[in-house]
Order: sequence, then structure tokens, then C-alpha cells
Amino acid sequence: MTSILIFFLVLFVLILVHEWGHFITAKKTGMRVDEFAIGFPPKLFGIKKGETEYTFNAIPVGGFVRIWGENGSEDSAALTPEEKSRAFDNRPKWAQAVVLLAGVVMNIILAWFLFTVTFIIGTPTAIEESAASPAAQLYIVETIPDSPASVLPTGSIVESVTYNGTSLETITPTSFSEAVQAAAPAPLEIIYTYKNEQTTATIYPTQNLDEANPEKYLVGASLTLVETIHKPILEAVTDGFLATWNGLVGITTGLFTLLSSAIVGEGDLTQVAGPIGIVGMVGEAASFGLTALLTFTAIISLNLAVINLLPIPALDGGRLVFVAIEAIMGHKIPPVWAGRVNLVGFALLMLLMVAVTYNDIVRLF
Repeated sequence: MTSILIFFLVLFVLILVHEWGHFITAKKTGMRVDEFAIGFPPKLFGIKKGETEYTFNAIPVGGFVRIWGENGSEDSAALTPEEKSRAFDNRPKWAQAVVLLAGVVMNIILAWFLFTVTFIIGTPTAIEESAASPAAQLYIVETIPDSPASVLPTGSIVESVTYNGTSLETITPTSFSEAVQAAAPAPLEIIYTYKNEQTTATIYPTQNLDEANPEKYLVGASLTLVETIHKPILEAVTDGFLATWNGLVGITTGLFTLLSSAIVGEGDLTQVAGPIGIVGMVGEAASFGLTALLTFTAIISLNLAVINLLPIPALDGGRLVFVAIEAIMGHKIPPVWAGRVNLVGFALLMLLMVAVTYNDIVRLF
């Protein structure tokens, strides 16, 4: 239940920030904004300020902005030429493009802000033993399947190691390995923390885990020291930009690869998460602390930015294509045809969502 609430909160923030980008640029470029909605209908109540109604709706999963003329405006004899010019489709093409791009830009800015905040708060970072302080913790990075250490969850923190009645005073990859050799073939008692819960495991070192040295006793775990590194504000801002750029490049490359594979009939939906899958990932990120949740939210924000730029009708990228076509043709696309194309695009997106959600459900069982 907590994961679902966090998911809706994250979604609410991401969509609201996106729509605020559309809202503020529409206002600044002289368009008439009829409604700025928090949540989705049914409407609970609204407050009219100037020409815009700020509405609060019952479904708290984001919001939307209703700009006059964005789906085609009908001129009215009651309106002056100045009033008619404030419709979205009557504004200059550059203004329309700015408004459509603003949501994507806001998602990117939000990601940069969240990355920067995590760097200032402090991010867990793998560190060499020689540079580690006493605050460093030993993490389980990976385990060999069916090895003695496979009972230790990836990402767990080793709190204590005891063997032959002796406890390690300093827990590092080196001291852990030495303890395994000193204890073998007797067991080690390991206390570890995973998702804020402490558990005790008894592990027996075994041989034949290293093909190059089959006689050596091992437990089959890859370990690293992790320490929370706090960065100065200026460095955090710079690293935030770098993380945002790397995220955009990685997500764009991954999405292009997925779409290319889908075109030739080799698309793998197991690599894509829908709402149900994201709920689980949000809960997983939250279990590792605030910085993990903020980082995950930043990555989702970048995903939304990239996806919204796809030239698919009903998305911002598709609407940008319409604006570009109208600029080249020198006249508007008939609203009826634009609406039909957008409807087809929306239907395709819904089919994809259904397919991805079905895949999420199958993975649960």
C-alpha cells in the first residue's frame, strides 16, 4: 500500500511539473489559458482568477492545462481580432513550439534539480579500502547462484562477521576474505541489513567456486565498501548536469534500440515496465532511503521527457510535427483531421500500455 501511495505522489509531481511548463509559457506567449487543473475529473471545486480557472479534481494523479484553441478554435463574431489572436492555433508557430516543448524542458529541469539535491544530501558511493573512513559500510554487490552466499540479498549491508568465537572489528572486503580463510571449513555467522531489517545467516565456506583455484575456500560473494559522499553545492550542480545529460543519452539510446527491434519484430517487452512494474520499483527505491527515491524519480522524469518527444500523435512530439507541417505548408491542418490522427495515436498508446501492463502482471506470477 505504501508503494502505491509513493507511486501516485511521484506521478502527481512529475505530471504537475510538466503541465506547469505548458501553463507558464502559454501565459507568457499571450495565449488564453482557460483551466489549470490539479488532478483529473470529476471536479471537486475551482477558483477563478482572471481568465483562468484553477480546478481541484478527485483523481490525484497529476493535472492538465486547457489552452484555448489547442484543438482548433472556432472564430466568433463576439470576439475582437485581438481576442481571436490569443488562441493557441492563432499564435506564431515559434510560440506554439515553445509551449509544446516547455513540459519536456520542465521534466529535464526537475531531474537536474533532484540529482543536485541527492548529491548535496549525500549519495552512497563505492570507495577503495585505502580511501574509506570508519563510516564506510560493506555491501553485497553480487552472489554466485547456489553458492553459500546466495542467501544474502544483493544490496544488503554486512553489519557483523563472527567465526570461531571471534568478531571482526573492521569489516572490509579484505578482512571478510581473511575471515573466510581463517574459518573454513567452519561456518561464519553474518548479520546483515536489508530494507531496514536485520537478519542473521550462517554460511559455510566451500571449495570449487574458483576454477583457477578450486582448492580455495570461498562463499561466492562480491563485496564493496560504500560510503555516503556529500558534495559542495557548486560541484553538486555541475554533477547534476552531467547526470542529467548521461541519463538523457542512455534513455534515448535504449528507447531507440527498443523501437528499432520492435519494427523488425524482435521487440522485448520484458525490458519495459508499466504502471504495475513501476509501483514495485518505486517501493524498492524508497526502501533504500530518500536519495534512492529522489534518484529514481529523476530517472522517471527523464523517461517522460524523452517519451513525450516521440513524433507520435497525442504526444507533445507529435503535436510539434503538426506545427512544423503547418509552418511549411503555410496554412492550418483541418482540426477534424488533426483530431482523428491524435485519436489513432492515443489508441495506439493505450494498446501499448495494456500490453506492458499485461507483461507486468505475468511477471508477478
